[in-house]
Amino acid sequence: MHLHCYMWSGLGEDLRNEAERRPPLPPADPGPFTSSPLPPMRTCDWLLKPARRIDASPASLDDALAWLAERHRTAQGSFLHPADEARIGLDFRLKTAREALTSGVDVQWGIWLTGGRFLTCGVVCCSPNRHAAYRCPAS
Repeated sequence: MHLHCYMWSGLGEDLRNEAERRPPLPPADPGPFTSSPLPPMRTCDWLLKPARRIDASPASLDDALAWLAERHRTAQGSFLHPADEARIGLDFRLKTAREALTSGVDVQWGIWLTGGRFLTCGVVCCSPNRHAAYRCPAS
């Protein structure tokens, strides 16, 4: 198993466009889904997006956790509810992310930011993925 990291930040209102966030069933054209900048509804479906959407492919679990921590710290000044985020805490987030990824479970963090923006950061298990038999987008 290896890992891929994905990130999206944009207007939270855009997340209502579920049609672009779900891959269609065959034989429908997957183009609107694969070309959409929006994050998928299911974390594992990031693997269906083009390889250029991969933000990082960490060499280790610790590298993946460092990537998550950096994204969290970078956004910290824009958190809509900083007290709520502080109550959860980055250490707790990283602990549960480590447990999930060690078990082969994808991790997705979603945080509301000021100005109606939303940040989502995900680390997806690849080859294999527990939830879908997708090929690696980087291969």
